[in-house]
This record gives sequence, structure tokens and C-alpha cells, in this order.
Amino acid sequence: MPIDPYILLLLGTVGLAALLPARGTGADVASGASTAAIAFLFFLYGARLSTREALDGLRHWRLHVTVLASTFVVFPLLGLASRGLVPVFLTDPLYQGLLFLTLVPSTIQSSIAFTSIARGNVPAAICAGSFSSLVGIVVTPLLAAALLGSGGGGFSADSVLKIVLQLLVPFVAGQVLRRWIGGFVARHKRVLGLVDRGSILLVVYTAFSEGVVQGVWHQVSPVRLAGLLAVEAVLLAVMLLLTWYGAKALRFGREDRIAIQFAGSKKSLAAGLPMASVLFGAQASLAVLPLMLFHQMQLMVCAVIAKRRSHDPEAVASGEPGEPGESGESGEPGRSEKPAAAARTGIGTGNR
Repeated sequence: MPIDPYILLLLGTVGLAALLPARGTGADVASGASTAAIAFLFFLYGARLSTREALDGLRHWRLHVTVLASTFVVFPLLGLASRGLVPVFLTDPLYQGLLFLTLVPSTIQSSIAFTSIARGNVPAAICAGSFSSLVGIVVTPLLAAALLGSGGGGFSADSVLKIVLQLLVPFVAGQVLRRWIGGFVARHKRVLGLVDRGSILLVVYTAFSEGVVQGVWHQVSPVRLAGLLAVEAVLLAVMLLLTWYGAKALRFGREDRIAIQFAGSKKSLAAGLPMASVLFGAQASLAVLPLMLFHQMQLMVCAVIAKRRSHDPEAVASGEPGEPGESGESGEPGRSEKPAAAARTGIGTGNR
């Protein structure tokens, strides 16, 4: 099970922030650049998301409601239940980060890739991931304000305004301008993918620099990290089982169950990191640590599951291809060549 190369870059960025954190004027410059990068990220998300394809996908509303319920209802409930693990397995800051992880929207790129490998309903995975990302722009901050409260860095009218200006306004602007720039975005998706990844690395560097300067890393020990990994492994296992057998109980077909399992059990690193930077401020470094660990874990485990699903008797009998396509953002496997719908969505790079 290969390690996601982008995770290595993220870890390298964390190491750089630990050795050479931004201070004084440098911190102000990094913070300003990070703010601009977050706005640009969500502008690109809006420019990539095809409104027409998203509306077409509403016809399969039962599947999308199931994925959204898994992402924004079941996940947060499990996150709240993990409160009982403090202080034995988790410190309070790590619990806050774990709870935030459960509020983040699902991925797009890896959901599509793994659904394709497992020979599931790829167009449904595209729409489900897109809906989750769109809903998450509004729902994730609201859930964070309701469930994290003052522990999330202090939510106020200023915080809400910051979220609207940095996340929602750029996204809407991207949607509005997509008519004119959508083609350009699609043609230059590889270059813009590098911009995506670079922007996220900048956000990580800024957040972890603030954490180092504030001394928050003295709160974490190797034992606590091991406890966090164990808790996240259980969380992922529970969600994989619930999405698969829950979809079966709801009488979804095999291909739909695969899309529900992969879209409903994962969390987006690319969407979560900028949101955490806006919501947590100086505490963002600890808040995103659980998300970074969970991201790599979900890729490794889902890669194994997808490969095994591709050898199911039903999948083999269908004779459909199940090989992954080109690499997507954040080192994730890219989309399969299987459905033409994947190209029509206008979704380029970006594990949103």
C-alpha cells in the first residue's frame, strides 16, 4: 500500500514550519498569502463544478441523500460519541480536531477513482462528491459553530463574515464565471492542480507556523498520536461497514452501494484544510492533524477494498473495466476512462 506522495509533501511542510516558523512580518505576509490562496482555491472549486451535471444527478436523489446523511449526520454523531475517549485516548484539542474531521465534506477525486476500480456507479460518485462539497461550504462551518463552540477558536459574527468572504463568495464567483472560464480551467487542469496543491501547502505552513509560535505542539505526545490513530482506524472501519450494509438494507444495487461506500466514508483534505485555517486560527495546526492522518488512512484502506470489489463475481460477470485513470490531486488516483460523464462534469483536479 503506497504512501500518498502529497502526504510526504505535507509532512515536509510541517517539518519546515517546525524548524523555520514564520514570525513577525514574515507571519503577516504568510497569513495574507494564505488568505488569498484559500479564496482562490474555492474560486477554482466553483469554476470546476458543472451546475448542469449536478442538476442532472438529482434524479438519483435517494443515493445522494444517503451519502449526505453519512457525511453530515452519521459522521458527526460518531465524532460526538468520541468525547467519551477524553482524556484516556485523546486530549481535548485532539478531540476538537477529530470532531472537525467528522464535519468536513466528502472527496470527489478519490471517490470517483475507487468507485471506478471497484466497477461501481461512477456518475453517481461524481455527483455525490460534488453535492457533498457544495453543501459542505455552508454546512461544515455551521456544524462547527454549533458543535465546537468556543473550542473551535471562538465563533462570532466576524467569524461568519470571514467564512462567507473567504469561502462562499469566491465559490459563487467561480460558478458565475464558469460560463466564460470553464473551458480554460478544463484545458489547464494539470497546471491549476499544481496551484491547488501549492496553495494547500501554503495554508499548512501558515497554520503550523502559528502553532509552533504559540507552543501548541507541546500538548501532543507519541502516546497521544498512537491513540488518535487507533480511534481513527475504528472510525473508518465503522463508516465503511455502515455505508456498505446500510446501503444494502436500503435495497440499493451493487454499483450504487459501491458509490455510497466510497463517497460516504471519506473526508476531503483539500476542503478541510482551508476551512480549518479560517475557523481555528492559531489552533488550526492541531485541528488539521486528525484530518491529515485520516486522509492517508482512507486512501490506503479504500485502495485495497476497491481492488477486492473489482474481483467480485458480479463485477467480473459484467465485464466492465475497472482500471484507474490518470492521477488526481493530492496524489490520489484519478478518474477512470469508463464513463463519459466524468469528462462532462468539468471537475478537474482537486480532492474537494
